[in-house]
Amino acid sequence: MQLYPAIDLKNGQCVRLKQGEFKEITVYSDAPEEIAALWQSQGATFLHLVDLDGALAGYSVNRDVIKKIADTVSIPIEIGGGIRSEEAIESMLSLGVARVIIGTRAVENPEFLGEMVRKFGPERIVAGVDAKDGMVAVEGWEKISTISASDLCGRMKEYGIQHIVYTDIARDGMLSGPNVAYTKKLTDDTGLDIIASGGMSSMEDLRQLYEAGVKGAIIGKALYEKRIDLKEAIDAFEKQTP
Repeated sequence: MQLYPAIDLKNGQCVRLKQGEFKEITVYSDAPEEIAALWQSQGATFLHLVDLDGALAGYSVNRDVIKKIADTVSIPIEIGGGIRSEEAIESMLSLGVARVIIGTRAVENPEFLGEMVRKFGPERIVAGVDAKDGMVAVEGWEKISTISASDLCGRMKEYGIQHIVYTDIARDGMLSGPNVAYTKKLTDDTGLDIIASGGMSSMEDLRQLYEAGVKGAIIGKALYEKRIDLKEAIDAFEKQTP
């Protein structure tokens, strides 16, 4: 199971939110590139970045910081938040980012993701599926759509998507545990690399996902609050095959 330490960016700082609420913010560092280097030094093999300002604005806001992180670490990086055009994808890839996560556009125009997969390849384009009570949310989680997470994942598969970051918004930043059952269902139904995001709070949470056959897990607040030791988690779940 691939583990992804998360770095959420707002105003150039490394922060965490609760359930995507911008008023529920904790600042962990003024130098996100140092946090990235720390996770790499602890054995991280992939980083997950979110441009929170970008998710709301609809375009990349923390570009300079993203480049600094990409220049600091040698491991691959994926990033989401406000990436809604081909130009935005090219811009991120030009900074040295390995994969871009597209959320809002995936809902509004699934065909767009199909085009981007054909152009950049399935390893470069990730669909971000953020859901509340099973329904997909868009535009920085400000709006709930009329499509279910399960339907959207199925549609993404048809368009050649191989990696999906699935976030259960109700659990995000709450340390309440991931939605293992639904993440397993998405994994089983699609056969895709479904990456669980939201609520990771302990080694036991990771163990449940691992045993459910889930392919990836994003760890945010639990790392910053020292509830999960990254090196220990990598040794337990990333270096073994189920």
